[in-house]
Amino acid sequence: MPSAEIITIGTELLLGEIVNTNTQVIALALRKIGVDVYRTASIGDNPDRIAQVLLESNSRADIIIATGGLGPTVDDPTRQAIAQAFGLELIFHPDLWDEIIRRFSKYGIKPPENNKQQAYLPENAESLPNPRGTAPGIFLETNESLIFSLPGVPVEMEGMMNEQVIPRITDRYSLTGVILTRNIKVEGIGESQIDVLIRDLEQLSNPTVGLAAAKGYVLIRITAKAENEDMADALLQELEEEINTRITDWIGTD
Repeated sequence: MPSAEIITIGTELLLGEIVNTNTQVIALALRKIGVDVYRTASIGDNPDRIAQVLLESNSRADIIIATGGLGPTVDDPTRQAIAQAFGLELIFHPDLWDEIIRRFSKYGIKPPENNKQQAYLPENAESLPNPRGTAPGIFLETNESLIFSLPGVPVEMEGMMNEQVIPRITDRYSLTGVILTRNIKVEGIGESQIDVLIRDLEQLSNPTVGLAAAKGYVLIRITAKAENEDMADALLQELEEEINTRITDWIGTD
């Protein structure tokens, strides 16, 4: 299965001004098609730092999905950072500019000149249609990775993930697998005590077991990878039954 990294871009994320929901949405979408997310990162609107993070991810991951920084303002530097990272020129695409003009004309207004930067793409990159906004996405293939750059506006990003990104990934890697996750709620016993009871299961490679402590309870997270949902569910069912036999006195209620 291919590996992925997610990069969310925007100084507002680092300042705590908004909640970063994009990472969760992207991770869930990738999980459904069997893609492992190995790392996520949030970075401010600084082209040098964005370029550095892109290069780091490009050295490790098969798929990179970035969101944010594709708007028309000075603090939207993602397209410049992509070009900088990979030594590419930014190329103006008249057809993209015509599409932006058309969108503004629907509301009886002319786009400001700064919107023109949304019609530039790094050389060799493709535009990804964005029917919900003015900023097209960017798709660039390097020798190491598939790079998708999407707007940070959640409704635009999610629509493009479903319509543009997921189909390209599944087609490129001929993906048919899935990743399923299930949580077992445990009450009245601590995380370290549970660890003693199921330590051997936590060392499995597929399915896997992890623990997450919360206030008043612990979640045992079990995850399985398989060719289809039925096979993954069977793996989870067998593991869940084994865990339940060991913690039967502490299984919680929803």
